[in-house]
Amino acid sequence: MKKEVDVAIIGAGSAGLYALSQVKKETDNFIIINDGPYGTTCARVGCMPSKSLIQIAEYYHDRLHFEKSGIHNADKLEVSIPDVLQRVRKHRDILVDYNIKNSITTLGDKTLTGKAEFIDTHTLKVGDNEIHAKKIIIATGSTPVYDTTWDNFREYILTTDELFEQHDLPPTLGVLGLGVIGLEIGQALSKLGIKVTAINSKEFIGGLSDPDINNVMVSLCEEEFDMWLGGERASLEKINNKVKIRSGKREVLVDKVLISIGRKPNLKALKLENIGISLDKKGMPNFNPQTMQIEDLPIYMAGDVNADRPLLHEAADEGRIAGYNAIHAQKPFKRKVPLAIVFTDPNIAFIGKEYNEIKDDDSVLIGSYSFSKQARAMLMNVNKGIANLYVQKSDGKILGAQIAVPGAEHLAHHIAWAIEQNLTVYQMMKFPFYHPTLEEGLYLLLLDCIKKLGIKKKGILEIPFLENK
Repeated sequence: MKKEVDVAIIGAGSAGLYALSQVKKETDNFIIINDGPYGTTCARVGCMPSKSLIQIAEYYHDRLHFEKSGIHNADKLEVSIPDVLQRVRKHRDILVDYNIKNSITTLGDKTLTGKAEFIDTHTLKVGDNEIHAKKIIIATGSTPVYDTTWDNFREYILTTDELFEQHDLPPTLGVLGLGVIGLEIGQALSKLGIKVTAINSKEFIGGLSDPDINNVMVSLCEEEFDMWLGGERASLEKINNKVKIRSGKREVLVDKVLISIGRKPNLKALKLENIGISLDKKGMPNFNPQTMQIEDLPIYMAGDVNADRPLLHEAADEGRIAGYNAIHAQKPFKRKVPLAIVFTDPNIAFIGKEYNEIKDDDSVLIGSYSFSKQARAMLMNVNKGIANLYVQKSDGKILGAQIAVPGAEHLAHHIAWAIEQNLTVYQMMKFPFYHPTLEEGLYLLLLDCIKKLGIKKKGILEIPFLENK
């Protein structure tokens, strides 16, 4: 079959579907091509099933606080891993079904299943089909990084894409990689009673770069499960019906290993070499993150496949940008303030400028607040963690933050919104903070910044109740 369309979208994940939402506004002459199961990575194997697992783990872990709170016999509670995983899949299936029914099933012959590869800048081959498109959007997502040398004992290896398909999990588990996903899942499984040994080649975990936040988070996690940090690259070896993990002089036998060493863009099968562009050493083309356009070609890439901001809300924005530019004159779009959240206990969050961007900048100061004595957190038995705020010395403008505190998923939004509006710590202090709430921790974090800046500064908004002190 040969078909001509205005826009071809490769990939029916978050970025592809949001691109489609823009394309449909201007033309019904499009096609969306997808290889493999429909439904976004987030809904099928990513953020949604993992958050279901994390929530159940938190329920079970809370039993440890029952006795001191006057609730007795908590030791009688038991967890059934098969039932937990069944519940996670139920949540997952509801979200995937909703995702597909509201976006794919109504499209009829405007969808095509199969692997797409480029013949030239306007032509795609999908099986026996040839699609000629005026514009093409690549939104093929990513897959877990995996070493094929493990194929000899594949039944003992799990990737993050396979974890939620398991009907049970063994008593002991190794976790290879403590980035965002490895840390979230490793901690959750530990809370559910699985003996976890986590190995990370770096000293920093969960994507952190601020040493203050990382040190606190490492200490907290080490209270829950074994972590090997900063050692030699781990090797895996099958020993009878177990896997030996070895890193330097350390080794452990586990029933299975969860691989969480990163994800790689799904680009190789597209045969980008056929469109006459240069690729970097990782096989990535040059693209504009404000327009999503690859060089000056009629081709765009959005979502995890471009490895720029691999988060759902960013994929949604990138899909919209790519979809808009595929049917309109080129327009660069301002990107939102970077915001990323890790759903560990406590939550980790990254907002605005990264620590590595400001650590050597003398024009920036760091405000800090520990939640160890935060009132609301103490009442909730979650008084732990620390928050660092990066502030411009000249005027108190908020630039960024890394935090690992209870309720960070909420506090991070307040900080991100403040940065988006170019607010200073002085302006943000004028907002109401209710007592007792976790948000009061943010108030005290702002206060620490103001104390370090010096309250009385020319040209700064007056805060009477502070200046009178």
